[in-house]
Amino acid sequence: MTIRNIDKRVFTAFFTILTSALLLAGCSKPENYEGYLFAYFTGNGPGQEAIRFAISTDGYHYRALNDNQPVLDSKQISTSGGVRDPHILRGADGKTFYMVATDLYVPEQGWNNFAMILMKSADLINWQTSVVNIPETYPQEWGNVHRVWAPQTIYDEETGKYMIYFSMKQGDNPDIIYYAYANRDFTALESAPKQLYFPPAESNTKACIDGDIIPYNGKFYLFHKAEDGDPGIKLAISDKLTEGYQLKNDKRVDGEKAGVEGSGIFKLNHSDEYILMYDVYTRGRYQFTKSSDLEHFAVIDEAISMNFHPRHGTVMPVTGKELKRLVKKWGSFDDVLVDATSPDLKKQNIAVKGKARSIHLPVKRGVDLQHFDPEFRCWPGFSVSPQGAQDFSNGPVAYTFSIDGKGDVVYQVTASQDHNPVLEGYYADPDILYSEKTGKYYLYPTSDGFDGWSGYYFKVFSSDNLVDWTDEGIILDLHKDVSWANRNAWAPCIIEKKINGEYQYFYYFTAAQKIGVAVADNPTGPFVDSGRALIDFKPDGINRGQEIDPDVFTDPETGKSFLYWGNGYLAGAELNDDMVSIRKNTLKTFNVDGTFREGAYIIYRNGTYYFMWSEDDTRSPNYKVRYATSDSPMGKLVIPENNIVIRRDSVANIFATGHNSAIQIPGKDEWYLVYHRFTYPKGVDMPRGSGGFHREVCIDKLEFDAEGKILEVKPTLKGIDPVK
Repeated sequence: MTIRNIDKRVFTAFFTILTSALLLAGCSKPENYEGYLFAYFTGNGPGQEAIRFAISTDGYHYRALNDNQPVLDSKQISTSGGVRDPHILRGADGKTFYMVATDLYVPEQGWNNFAMILMKSADLINWQTSVVNIPETYPQEWGNVHRVWAPQTIYDEETGKYMIYFSMKQGDNPDIIYYAYANRDFTALESAPKQLYFPPAESNTKACIDGDIIPYNGKFYLFHKAEDGDPGIKLAISDKLTEGYQLKNDKRVDGEKAGVEGSGIFKLNHSDEYILMYDVYTRGRYQFTKSSDLEHFAVIDEAISMNFHPRHGTVMPVTGKELKRLVKKWGSFDDVLVDATSPDLKKQNIAVKGKARSIHLPVKRGVDLQHFDPEFRCWPGFSVSPQGAQDFSNGPVAYTFSIDGKGDVVYQVTASQDHNPVLEGYYADPDILYSEKTGKYYLYPTSDGFDGWSGYYFKVFSSDNLVDWTDEGIILDLHKDVSWANRNAWAPCIIEKKINGEYQYFYYFTAAQKIGVAVADNPTGPFVDSGRALIDFKPDGINRGQEIDPDVFTDPETGKSFLYWGNGYLAGAELNDDMVSIRKNTLKTFNVDGTFREGAYIIYRNGTYYFMWSEDDTRSPNYKVRYATSDSPMGKLVIPENNIVIRRDSVANIFATGHNSAIQIPGKDEWYLVYHRFTYPKGVDMPRGSGGFHREVCIDKLEFDAEGKILEVKPTLKGIDPVK
């Protein structure tokens, strides 16, 4: 029988049953989902333990609502004054929402608490809240509990109830994951908690917290933080919601080596892929991973952006109407939910100043500012005018941003060709070369943007004018090209030498805190590693620092080449004629003062040898460059009274200007300083020094006074004009 012959009433009944099944699974017509709601808190300090909301339209890019301030008053809804670890869930009916959280105020309680908070809402705005104090409610079973952490909720289709699961610790026993059903009103538990997850016998003496369950392929996947073995996010699977969970294996499913907790998994809208996110609490950051089978996860940090720093939270899909409702309530004119999407923009460096009602748009070279369209795209609930191309050549253009039901505000929007950074993306520790063979300039940076400086490959960029740079690709991959090290690809340097009438290029690089050398016939490679570390030892008398940050220099007076290196100390030695070994009898350490940290760089001008170095830590906004002079490449250093080469400009919001190289325009006494800085404008606000591995390469003019002293370089956004 074809569908045309089916009784209309039968078809209607079938459709109703199917729709009900989707709703019971918490699915509420997934084709209507247009975004995501992220519930989170921000830290352990006063005012940070509170529920905040952020939204996303794609699951990758998130913007805080309410200026990243709480959407619920912790003092009103908790007994402690603090609220942590919010978990948010759409109900089986598709229109009721449930949220649970830890009732804990760390500044007063430490890590001991006794209660959780149950919340229910029909609109995501107004919440009915209740507190469940476990030892008070169940004194016989759980009277000595002193941790009640990270509750989450899931709908149990078999019972038609909402199950709340959470970890508890009693006495000296480890933290264990328990469960109980909520009552019909979602204001209390129906009965005393029971143990949900039983770890393997060999690990049941270790803490198990932060459970996170998702149905998948007819089974229940329990992600959790396990302290046994290698502590991290692990996976247990069961055929039943409330029992039978078996650890998949003892390996972490997260992509971290550092300590993590607070996993939150959700399915991407209109996709078969899932996001597993978690709190890298030991490093003050969040990590996102992606999977299509819920067992193998790839880190996707580079695809994620947030204008806030969350702690342990969860994400729930929402509809377009719900997004607009959230924006109408908590949208802010200080953070307009609008993206500038033009391909002619340097998107990484767009500066939005909400309080000042201004936006600056850095455009790429060659863009016609008289007819430029930023291509503003509004999030649900926001709108903008004017539309289309505008004339930015004569100053700011007024744009009106509106929030549905809240009114509007005017922002002054400027656009200009800012040449700094000179490379798009995250790069650091730049070394620059002018090649006599090709007549071009080449930049050799550290590939940045990797957490903890964990990059493993090097790239090179070429230019005819120091402004327009072409990505020439990867020239050395530690995983493929180097046998003696596979991590921490840092701070390279290069030199061009003419040997027996042929140009050769010697590329010195840091890998695994050792220094190696690779050789090529062209500045863009291919480079061949020598097969061993060149510097993997400390000079005599040195018991500190690392063997990193090489610099190679050829003395124009003698033609001899020298290698310099060190972190915490500065060492140097003459290179042998083969350029891949040093004359150990020439090795010495230099008398730099206490400002020396790393990143030595040597230039020669008018009979004087200038030694430059970086002071402070690259994660510090105060990272800067100083210099000394000498009368020879291995001579005593003379440190001028005022010896700063470049440092932060707080007014311009430019920070951590350091680890430099320099270039002289051939045939001219014209010099340029090449350095890195924190990514602008967000780097200085990144948590726990993350700006120190989200850096950008810049170039500004380097000048000297009549006595040969270096004039302090002012870091700029504008950068330099193309050189000839």
